[in-house]
Amino acid sequence: MAAEDDKNLVEILEDLNPVDVAKYMNFVSASQAGVIATFSGTTRDTFEGKTVLELRYEAYVPMAIRCIKSVCSFARASWNLHSIVVAHRLGTVAVGETSVFIAVSSVHRADALEACRYLIDEIKATVPIWKKEVYSNGEVWKENTEFLDRRSELGNKDVACCGKKGRD
Repeated sequence: MAAEDDKNLVEILEDLNPVDVAKYMNFVSASQAGVIATFSGTTRDTFEGKTVLELRYEAYVPMAIRCIKSVCSFARASWNLHSIVVAHRLGTVAVGETSVFIAVSSVHRADALEACRYLIDEIKATVPIWKKEVYSNGEVWKENTEFLDRRSELGNKDVACCGKKGRD
């Protein structure tokens, strides 16, 4: 586990701390890695015809970190990965700014691309980070579609904390 932790970087960035893409790209860079796949989630200016002013994120940080690390461990068990970075901002995120950044390095592109997609989908579905969209004419707390899709599984006793199937 210690070796795995050395190649994973999980950060929850408190209010007004921007995502440092150069820092994260440096972390996942390695001479043996032939690819780095990234995901950068940014605040868009409109949603369903409404003008978005900003997003506001809140989290239960200790649990969010534990869940993200669990998702990273599952990704490592599923794909041949070198390094993983997951950074998520809290507080206010203005239009055009990055809310969440993921970078995955591996020898081959398929592993990195599939793991990167898995990571963002699982984080949105399972990690206790909440988003409020602030519009020019109001605001609303948003449920991620990934969470809503997963919610039907919550009644299933085989679903574990971070959305993965539990072991028998």
